[in-house]
Amino acid sequence: MNQVKSRLQNLGLLDRAFANVSDDDLNAALGALGDEHREAIDELVEAEADAAVIRAALPKGRLDGTMESMALVLTDACLSDCIEALGDDADRPTTEQLREATPALIETHGLGITQLMLASTVAGEAPASAIIRDLLKNDDTLKLPPAEVKPISPIVKGPEVSDEDRAATKAKRKEAKAKKQEAARKSREQAAKAKHR
Repeated sequence: MNQVKSRLQNLGLLDRAFANVSDDDLNAALGALGDEHREAIDELVEAEADAAVIRAALPKGRLDGTMESMALVLTDACLSDCIEALGDDADRPTTEQLREATPALIETHGLGITQLMLASTVAGEAPASAIIRDLLKNDDTLKLPPAEVKPISPIVKGPEVSDEDRAATKAKRKEAKAKKQEAARKSREQAAKAKHR
């Protein structure tokens, strides 16, 4: 259960990072992609990608892994620069090492893409995930804004149901349940008889 919760939190962080990247930064990142990376993004969104198309693909992408794949491809150059800056400590950097590496990344790739890259490594469960998550939540420069609270839709009442209709529905359900139980009982009896043959 903890794995599921952790996974959802990591995806939530990635979601917030995508929401925080400006359309201009997204389009700039797309424009800087090489042909292979560009084709990969277009394939992921099943269209010619731009910021609007990417944002439209995100809701479905949360469920099928597309969101993570898009982040990975979009931030590949930023990640390469980060790995280069961290050198031998790239797999397990300290908080200080990451803080020292990020200003150059922000200057080259922009704050939004740098945050997206970091969130992508957390979603990918990198060894330094705990440190990076902390930076994205608490660092003065890298901190992501809180998740946008979406208003809850009002409950829409269905048509009024009379007491007679409600009672009839209840009776049908009771009858269906009894039939299921009877079928299950017969099935158990047959299985028991077959065992004793």
